[in-house]
Amino acid sequence: MTAFSPLAIGPHIVQPPVVLAPMAGITNAPFRTLCREFSGGKGLFVSEMITTRALVERNEKTMQLIRFDATEQPRSIQLYGVDPVTVGKAVRMIVDEDLADHIDLNFGCPVPKVTRKGGGSALPYKRPLLRAILHEAVTNAGDLPVTMKMRKGIDDDHITFLDAGRIAVEEGVTAIALHGRTAAQHYGGTADWDAIARLKEHVPEIPVLGNGDIWSADDALRMMRETGCDGVVVGRGCLGRPWLFADLVAGFEGTGGGYAQPGLREVADAMVRHARLLGEWLGDEARGVIDFRKHVAWYLKGFSVGSEMRKKLAITSSLDELSAQLSELDLDQPWPVSADGPRGRTSGNNRVVLPDGWLKDPYDCSGVSEDAELDTSGG
Repeated sequence: MTAFSPLAIGPHIVQPPVVLAPMAGITNAPFRTLCREFSGGKGLFVSEMITTRALVERNEKTMQLIRFDATEQPRSIQLYGVDPVTVGKAVRMIVDEDLADHIDLNFGCPVPKVTRKGGGSALPYKRPLLRAILHEAVTNAGDLPVTMKMRKGIDDDHITFLDAGRIAVEEGVTAIALHGRTAAQHYGGTADWDAIARLKEHVPEIPVLGNGDIWSADDALRMMRETGCDGVVVGRGCLGRPWLFADLVAGFEGTGGGYAQPGLREVADAMVRHARLLGEWLGDEARGVIDFRKHVAWYLKGFSVGSEMRKKLAITSSLDELSAQLSELDLDQPWPVSADGPRGRTSGNNRVVLPDGWLKDPYDCSGVSEDAELDTSGG
């Protein structure tokens, strides 16, 4: 058993060195609560993506997304922004109003609504713009640690992660998380763990976290050993599997006893609790159950449920209805082997939607303005 050092994010010690990846529409307060409960409070759990413009303008939805449970420590917010000035204002607002204890910056999102504005995984290609955003964020953050999450680059012909890593170190970023895919890959193919190892060698001054294709605790341990990274970021691997964080703690701490393999009865209990937490958070049971619908297929993957029941579960609108339908299943089913492995989006080889002329010159940032800021956050 290889012993891994705790992960230091500024003054915050994360042990085991495991981070919940920000996922739009997923990693809201209820889901973070579930994952933290399974981990025993160990690890770092980051909010879904918050748009800096929406935060500065106090968009109602955004202000709800940054609400943390009293038990969440440290409170981690992920910000998305394209305009350095707006990013700086958002960070200053977080500091002045004590809204969080840690700020993560999103340079990894590959979805068209973000990249077409020059944001997310498109942005590190513009080196001066990346530097300006990091400078404003770190300068305004004061004592709060600022980290960043990014991808390898836009596509195989436009790789940016080594340059971006060096810029991050020079601007005072505390840690970097690298998803071992390009924006063009989205979530398809296999994550390039060698790129994570290369980044670790390139920026030995600060922690590097690896992200991509961690479906089990053993995957996380293998990534740490093979790449030398300082921590792991888990995204799609915990969709419908919040107990993965119990496995991660067990794996890193070497407590033995095997990993969680809940039967359908335990899974159903987790589903109802997840939906109830969403309803309490949204202040409306029906809205909570409706929001939960997206999780149903992930929770039930591998179990014998039947297409008609899956359809019924996907249109539930109350906790009683959800519980009643789940009770009709054969809840004595054990954990199915086919439940393991990839979940969520897997599409790859996509054309990355970029602003006109974006790739002509990595140092020309004249086409980017504050108008590129999205005005809504999350999913």
